[in-house]
Amino acid sequence: MADDAGTEGTAEEQEQGLGSRAPEFIKARRILHLSWQVGIFVVGLAVVVAGIIMLPLPGPGWVVIFGGMAIWATEFVWAQLVLRWTKRKVTEAAARALDPKVRRRNIILTSVGLVIIAVIVGIYLWKFGFEMPWNIKNQ
Repeated sequence: MADDAGTEGTAEEQEQGLGSRAPEFIKARRILHLSWQVGIFVVGLAVVVAGIIMLPLPGPGWVVIFGGMAIWATEFVWAQLVLRWTKRKVTEAAARALDPKVRRRNIILTSVGLVIIAVIVGIYLWKFGFEMPWNIKNQ
């Protein structure tokens, strides 16, 4: 079933083809097309840089980065290929995440992690109470 979905996406992508999606009147004039490509690159770069800045800050960093890649993909074959590869990998990861064994493992690991955190917090509260760490004097 996963092969069918992958085949459909590939056929759809092959139907669309690679290359510039600029209007024909722009592609017909070399200087205009080059200017168009430079503009697309600059806008895509600004969006990607904004996404990179958002990674450590609040904001949808990865979504913005992929948005910039999508802007580049309207004009550049290398960006189209990167987006195809990324889409394929995300689809595969989503399929793996739905596997019952993987879900069970993730639930167990999350539960163990929460228990460890609860024990550490409990030990801290038992030893120091509700005192903030920077207010604790050497004891």
